[in-house]
Amino acid sequence: MPGKKELPSTLERSPKKAQETWIKAHDSAVETYGEGERAHRTAFAALKHSFEKIGDHWEPKGRKGPSDEQAARSTPEPGHTAEGVDANASKQHLYKVAARLGVEGRSKMSKAELVEAIKKANRRATAKAR
Repeated sequence: MPGKKELPSTLERSPKKAQETWIKAHDSAVETYGEGERAHRTAFAALKHSFEKIGDHWEPKGRKGPSDEQAARSTPEPGHTAEGVDANASKQHLYKVAARLGVEGRSKMSKAELVEAIKKANRRATAKAR
């Protein structure tokens, strides 16, 4: 399984089901597209249907489905993503995630601002965990 050897560090700190989802999607994508960035994008798109990134790891989402427009595409292309933040979740859910991550000023933020703030908090937590 090439996917198991290439497991991102955020997934190493995540539930086994998240790891299995990424590995299975990655290995299937490698068979279809070959090794490389496209296989990784495809694996992350599959992961984002059931999991969201919170801090330095992935957690199961309350509902299944793509987390952003990029994850909704059948063949993800390079571009902007919500980096694992469930941008399709309710503002209330995003507010709760921001609170867990200690995002300041969250009560005055719009939904889009919450997504950006959570992305930044996730990046900081991941960098700290490495």
